[in-house]
Amino acid sequence: METQQNNAPQTLTSFYAHAWEDLLSNCTRCGKCVEVCPVVPFDATLSAAKPVDVVTGVLDFMQDSSQPMREDSALWTYQCNGCYECISSCPVDINPRRMLMLANAQVSAKTHPTPHMFHKMARAIRILVAMQLVPEDAARLLKLKKPKDVDVVFFTGCNPVRTPQLLFNAMSVLEALGVNYEVMGGPASCCGVIHSKWEGDLQRGGKVSEQTLHRFGTFNPKKVLNWCPSCSIHLTETIKDYRSVSFDFDHITKFLIEREDELHKLFTTPVNMRVVVHTHHGMHDVGQNVMRLMRAIPGLTIVDEIEEPGYMCGVSSAERAPALKEHVRAQTIERCKQGDVDALVSLYHACHRQLASDGKTHDFQVLNYADLLVRALGMEPYADTLEQFRGRTDYREMVREAAPLLEANGIDMDPDELAKVLPEIFAMAEWRGGLCSFSPEE
Repeated sequence: METQQNNAPQTLTSFYAHAWEDLLSNCTRCGKCVEVCPVVPFDATLSAAKPVDVVTGVLDFMQDSSQPMREDSALWTYQCNGCYECISSCPVDINPRRMLMLANAQVSAKTHPTPHMFHKMARAIRILVAMQLVPEDAARLLKLKKPKDVDVVFFTGCNPVRTPQLLFNAMSVLEALGVNYEVMGGPASCCGVIHSKWEGDLQRGGKVSEQTLHRFGTFNPKKVLNWCPSCSIHLTETIKDYRSVSFDFDHITKFLIEREDELHKLFTTPVNMRVVVHTHHGMHDVGQNVMRLMRAIPGLTIVDEIEEPGYMCGVSSAERAPALKEHVRAQTIERCKQGDVDALVSLYHACHRQLASDGKTHDFQVLNYADLLVRALGMEPYADTLEQFRGRTDYREMVREAAPLLEANGIDMDPDELAKVLPEIFAMAEWRGGLCSFSPEE
């Protein structure tokens, strides 16, 4: 994200209204975005609908949301997994992915499908982190830091801290390069997408986004390096130019590619493995950055790349179109079970959580690209602290095992109640309106 100009409206509500004025004025309702959407062939209702009618239904709802959106339009809006296909196909250079992100915020404001989602998510994240990390490591990911001048802010986002080893391994690479950086992440540094898109609260969402952007600026960084694709799409696409900033906002892999000559000199340890690399079409550039980084690792052989739809796995992207995801995931699993593959390399945090579970079920190894970078640097990667819980169903025993860390991290919750709610925490049920026991008292 290049340094932005300060021409943004005062509030996110007015910003969204202005964005919709542009969309309604410029969209020709030709339906090309629906025609190329990979979700459509996997949904009977969408397959039978006229593309022109589908996109028109979305725009008509945004002009007058006093009535529900038509069924096929609502299905298309919800199932958008951010795959990017529509963006390159629009004849008038509208970004349909952004259009549907904006539309989902209005749908959420009307229907409230995930009430109190941020509150429930934040509590779930803190518990899951507390079960995995000693207080010092937990604080490094979750605690707000005092401002100081750094070259780089590493912005983890909220949900990536559920898989902390990915972030610590990425940080090990930054440290090996001698980067002067600070970490911002967790619910205290939310990008605002939960409040805006999922809760439909633009007033609060705008304040959260503005607060996080302001905190980035207090470190006077040249760059903010992002990990989470949801944060990236929200800040650099959906609400681009909402507020001006004095830094560039890039994905961490782009930064590493910019320093690849230094990395090549530091890659002293061969990683003798044959791997399949898991990428996503909706974040094609990030996937290709990872492919380039993997090719630079001595001893590593890439036998295949499987680019799944969406911008990542998980409930905010690929799982919104479950039939399409199931179809492609079956192909990924089948490829990884073949004898010429030692491991599957995951892309994002949600990808790693899901694929690691698939690997456990189907007997193949899953490693994240940051893990392999650390190995190539001759260091020991940070342990997968979520692995100890993966695939288990005795939640009372899990609570007993995690009790020392929970206590050390200040989590004071009845063990029986925690065991009862753990299945929802691991399933991220708040994204589907669940985890109701974590709702704030009215």
